[in-house]
Amino acid sequence: MKPTETTSLAVWIDWLISLHADEIDLGIDRVKSVAIAMNLIPIKPVVISVAGTNGKGSSVAMLTSIYESAGYQVGAYTSPHLLRFNERIRVQGHLADDKQIVQAFSAIEAARGETKLTYFEFSTLAALWVFAKYSLDVVLLEVGLGGRLDAVNLVDADASLITAIDVDHEDWLGSDRDQIALEKAGVMRAGKPSVCSDDNIPDTLLRYAAEQAVPLKRLSKDFFYQKNNQAWSFLDPQKKSVYPALTLPALSGEFQIQNAAGVVALIESLQSELPVSSEQLSEGLSCVKHSGRLQKTRLGHQDWLVDVAHNPQAASVLADYLKQNSIQADAIFSVLQDKDVLPMIEVVKPYIKKWSIADLAVPRAMSVDQLETVLLQSGVLPENIVKYSDISEAVAFNRQTSEKDVLVWGSFFTVSQTLAYFQND
Repeated sequence: MKPTETTSLAVWIDWLISLHADEIDLGIDRVKSVAIAMNLIPIKPVVISVAGTNGKGSSVAMLTSIYESAGYQVGAYTSPHLLRFNERIRVQGHLADDKQIVQAFSAIEAARGETKLTYFEFSTLAALWVFAKYSLDVVLLEVGLGGRLDAVNLVDADASLITAIDVDHEDWLGSDRDQIALEKAGVMRAGKPSVCSDDNIPDTLLRYAAEQAVPLKRLSKDFFYQKNNQAWSFLDPQKKSVYPALTLPALSGEFQIQNAAGVVALIESLQSELPVSSEQLSEGLSCVKHSGRLQKTRLGHQDWLVDVAHNPQAASVLADYLKQNSIQADAIFSVLQDKDVLPMIEVVKPYIKKWSIADLAVPRAMSVDQLETVLLQSGVLPENIVKYSDISEAVAFNRQTSEKDVLVWGSFFTVSQTLAYFQND
C-alpha cells in the first residue's frame, strides 16, 4: 500500500527501497523533470556541490561548521547515513525531523506521476524540498556517486569542490582515475569557481575545466598548506590570502589537513558572496564533527576505532593512521562485492591480528566465504579468521573476548551496523 503523510518515516523508506528495481540508476533527466515540476530549482541560496572518491563527507562537515560559525544559515545534504535517515538532511544546525521528511516524500510522490525515481533520487528531492522551506544562505550538496550523472547534479552549483580521486564503483564510473575524474568533473560549471584538493589531479579533469572555462584552483599549484606543530598554514598566492596559524581540524588523521586546505580554498573563492574571517575559519575547524571517520569509542578495557574506509585509497589512509599511532588491533571487517578488496586488506593487514568477518545482509554484500577467500589470498592465516552470522554477533564476541583494541572497517554498512549495536546495547 502506498504510504501517506500520516505514515511513519520508516515505512516510507522501506516502500521507497522497494519502489525501484535498481538500487543505482544514473542519469539526471528523470529526477530533474520532477524537480522542475515541483519548482525546486533554481535554488536561491549559494550552492556548493562536493564530489570526490574520499573526503567528501569530511569536507562537507568542515564547510558546514565553518559557515555556521560565521553566522550563516546552512543546509547540508549528505549520504549515506549511519543510524538515521535524518542525518542526510541538516538545516540551520539541526537534522530534519521525521515529519518534514515524510511531507517531502508525499509531495514528491504526488508530483512524479509515472516517472520512476530511485531511493537516492527521492532523498535528493526531499532535501531540496526541505531546504526550500527555510531562508538559507548556503546549501551544501554531497554527490552520491560520480558527479556528472548523479542526482545532485540536477542543481547548477555556484561553486564546486572535488576531493581525492581514486578507483571506486568501477561498474558505474570506469576502471581508471582518468575516467572517474571526468565523471566527477561534471559537477563543475562554466565561469563558476571550483577547487580540487587532490594532490595528483588527472589530466582529464584539467582538460575538462579548460574546455568548459571553469576557474579551477589546484592543490600544490594554486594553493598550498603546511602543518606547523599544533596549527597549520594556508597560502593562496593568486588572491594573496595567507592564514599563518589556523586551528587543526577536530577530526582524526593527518589527511584531514589536506581536506581542510581544499575547504579553505573554496571559501576564499566565495569571499565576496559569503565573507568568512580567519577567526571563524579556526572556530569552525575546531568544532567540526563527522561520525564514522576514525571515530574512537572506549568500551570497558577496549578502545574501538570505526572507520568507513571502503576502497584502496581510503584503506591506505587508515593504514597510515594505524602506523602513526602504533595501533595493533583485532578487526571486524566486511565489504561490498564491487570493491577492490585485496589491496584494501593487504595495506591494513600488518596492523591486524584476528579478523572477524560477517555478511552485511544488504544488496551487493560480499559473502562470508568470499571474504574468507580474499583474506587467505592476502596471506592471513586460517586460524586468524573467525566467521560470524552477522555484524552484531561479531561485535558482541569481540567485546567479550578480544584482548586487543578493535578496528571496525570496510563499508559504511559495517560501521552503521556496529554503531547501531552500540546504541542498542
